[in-house]
Amino acid sequence: MRAADGRIHITGGGPAGAAAAMAALGEGREVLLVERSRFPRHKVCGEFLSPEIVPLLERLGAGEDFRRAGAATIRRMALYFPKAVKRCRLPEAAYGLSRFRFDELLWKAALRQGATAAAEPPADAPPVAVEATGRAGRQRRGDRLFGFKAHFHGPASDAVELFFFDGCYVGVNAVENGVTNVCGIAAEDSLARRGFEMDAVVGSNPALAERLAPLRRVMKWMCTGPLVFGHRLRQPMTGPLIAGDALSFVDPFTGSGLLSAVTTGRLAGLAAARRSGADRYVRDCRSTLQRPFEVSSVFRSLVRSGWAERLVPLAPGAVLFWLTRPSRAI
Repeated sequence: MRAADGRIHITGGGPAGAAAAMAALGEGREVLLVERSRFPRHKVCGEFLSPEIVPLLERLGAGEDFRRAGAATIRRMALYFPKAVKRCRLPEAAYGLSRFRFDELLWKAALRQGATAAAEPPADAPPVAVEATGRAGRQRRGDRLFGFKAHFHGPASDAVELFFFDGCYVGVNAVENGVTNVCGIAAEDSLARRGFEMDAVVGSNPALAERLAPLRRVMKWMCTGPLVFGHRLRQPMTGPLIAGDALSFVDPFTGSGLLSAVTTGRLAGLAAARRSGADRYVRDCRSTLQRPFEVSSVFRSLVRSGWAERLVPLAPGAVLFWLTRPSRAI
């Protein structure tokens, strides 16, 4: 994982890659951070950050950068099913911040701390130590899931709201500058019935349509997919340390995706800098991420079967929130 010159080569400049860079820099190592795409850029993402993100960024030396970013504060949660609604206060305040702004602040923090950025690795670059280049996976045509997102202007709320309906779910929460992010995942057949028109998708649910009525969409819908939820937490890792979505892509309704990306990035950067080995790295990641992944898989099955709207209103909100959090943000 380490070249003779001691530099740490990281591919991918998103949250996991930038976190890996800062962690390795904190261990006194030199870092080459390679990002081939235009950066930062808008991405399809729920843009929700759970409370644990603040102490994690403090450890990475980016806490003040986050405080200056103007993230919206999220204090409440609401889950909307066709025949039931669950509303509660969050046990701790969470945050909303666009991926453009979040990626930008982490990237700049890594460079400020001393990482060397490049669009392509130079000829003398050491082997890749950490790979954080995003998710991968395939699904059969017809069974596929696609993500979509747009920003809206209008009255903002301090709640994260999730709407479940007809093979879809859509999350709504404020981000910085009074903007509201609307991001969802839909099954291919559900999209096809509406001609893959996202305005028609969000307008097909009465509760969601009412929520968005006072808002004005200010960007084109972005789409991505197919999406495949899965992880590599029990596979041997013989090459670079894999971090972020490439390691574990959890169902986004848990709200722990960005926290997990930064957490695994930090663990990968520390493991590469300390040469502590892939087995220990994967074990640490597994102890952190296993619970939200298992809970999300169960919950998705409950949504498909119709049991979620019967059971979720009966569960305390704090318990629902706790179950979807990583076991510990190491």
